[in-house]
Amino acid sequence: MPRGSCLCGAVRFEVAGLDDPLACHCGQCRKQSGHVFAAARARKDAVVFDADETLRWYRASGEAARGFCGACGATLFWRADEGDSIRVALGSLERPSGLRLGRHVWVEAKGDYYDIADGVREERGEP
Repeated sequence: MPRGSCLCGAVRFEVAGLDDPLACHCGQCRKQSGHVFAAARARKDAVVFDADETLRWYRASGEAARGFCGACGATLFWRADEGDSIRVALGSLERPSGLRLGRHVWVEAKGDYYDIADGVREERGEP
């Protein structure tokens, strides 16, 4: 089962059943992560925490919350209010993750300072 953590290690977890790895280029993800939010989907109940005392949730919209470490600020999760899934930041996972990026979403909102040139499928709008 893949393991993950924040930069300082105060938030540590295991997660099972990761799928649909994507890179989101929407404005909120860019502002939260500083660039692109690369994440994979799992069931909310598949994330098991070893430590989560510093885990904080920020409501960036009326539909979802974004999880981060309150100690080091590392971006970790995106969780819709509805449904049973959560997005786990790919950068938080220990290597090897066994995952490969499958698509880019919200490409029309990407930053103007880079091009997407990796040959991975690009989609406009929400995933």
